Amino acid sequence: MNPFRKWLVAVLLAGGFPAAVPAQQYNIFHNTLDNGLEVIVIENPIVPLATIEIDVRNGAFTETPEYAGLSHLYEHMFFKANAAYPDGGDFLERTGELGMSWNATTHEEVVNYFFTLPKDNVRAGMEFMSAAIRSPLFLEDELVRERQVVIGEYDRQESNPFFHLVQAVNKKLWYKYFSHKNMIGDRQIILTADREKMQTIQRRYYVPNNSALLVAGDVKHEKIFKWAKKIFSGWPRGADPFVEFPAPDHPPLQKSELVIVEKPVNAVTILINLHGPSVRRDPQATYAADVFSYILSQPNSQFYQQLVDSGLLTSVGFSYYTLDKTGPITLLAQTTADNYATATKAIWAQIEKFTEPDYYTDAQLANSKHQLEINEIYSHEKPSTYVHTIGFWWSVASLEYYLGYIDNLRRVTREDINAYVRRYIQNAPYIMGVLVSPEDRKKLSLEEGKAL
Repeated sequence: MNPFRKWLVAVLLAGGFPAAVPAQQYNIFHNTLDNGLEVIVIENPIVPLATIEIDVRNGAFTETPEYAGLSHLYEHMFFKANAAYPDGGDFLERTGELGMSWNATTHEEVVNYFFTLPKDNVRAGMEFMSAAIRSPLFLEDELVRERQVVIGEYDRQESNPFFHLVQAVNKKLWYKYFSHKNMIGDRQIILTADREKMQTIQRRYYVPNNSALLVAGDVKHEKIFKWAKKIFSGWPRGADPFVEFPAPDHPPLQKSELVIVEKPVNAVTILINLHGPSVRRDPQATYAADVFSYILSQPNSQFYQQLVDSGLLTSVGFSYYTLDKTGPITLLAQTTADNYATATKAIWAQIEKFTEPDYYTDAQLANSKHQLEINEIYSHEKPSTYVHTIGFWWSVASLEYYLGYIDNLRRVTREDINAYVRRYIQNAPYIMGVLVSPEDRKKLSLEEGKAL
């Protein structure tokens, strides 16, 4: 048994983490440089590797229509020429010298860049990261190539019928500020993006006081803090981007609507989205949302048994996605054209029962919280992926939110869940999308825009 699993077993046998776990008990250490850059170190000596990650509060939530999709394009340009490596080939050659694997992802409310490399190369890797984030050149030939790469990803997504369902629902769900939720962006904006727009994104968001440096793996925090100060202190602080360019809050839905998407598909897919809580404005509801979603997802839940085991649906899922700028609540199901009418009525009947005292047992509530805790603890085992979790929560909520997550899960009561359900689900406006073939639509007599 490796040391992490031995420690994990001991934790679980002892009943899980103690309440209000200090960061040090996660082996997480935090410091902030004078320029505002937050430095987070996650010590885990399981293997002689380390992952260096930079997280930036950028992504779709910062994108006005004229920048739709450019956070993702910028992500691609990050791994190109910079002042220290003015030739793209030099950049790639250096990654080989350092023995690193690298990648990046763009989400609604965070963009992250990460390298995994041998622990002996961590300082050199931090210097490499510093050059990439501080001095990109945005060479025209590289920008032209990466525009096509991003459009290729766009094309692949468009080839999936489900993509069109999600887009149609989201345009209604986020009706006023759709670009601030649309991670894939706008095809024409991407194709015409120029160096000036890339530099605008850099000046606005790629500043130390809007970023976090994370290092996870076989490292010591004292050394990382020392190196970070030496390497990153010269990165000049910028203006707070969210003072001059605040990311908008999405107004509540005014009415429920039905959206129909016709594609050559074999099943009928039902997608119901509602506005859920904001993690900053209503954090208590986010814990209740996670616990309740887990209860519903279990095969022994009334929700699953009445909808899937009954044969009305072939699959069903219920989830909440935690975000600052309104996290969506999602119900996703598949059925047949013959079962559609009965199945949709059954879905809404189940939703009406969510707050009934016997809808789930005390044992199911306790098991949900315990399993979520176990899943969270297991996620710590691999530093190269655990660091992404920490970076996500740093940007979307806060490090403090994450460190208190398990303790707050334990506190969730039936009353908390009922309050969440009544406020955000029952009798709340929704957008319902149906993905259906033209032939099956004729059988269903669906009317666009008319809520059920």
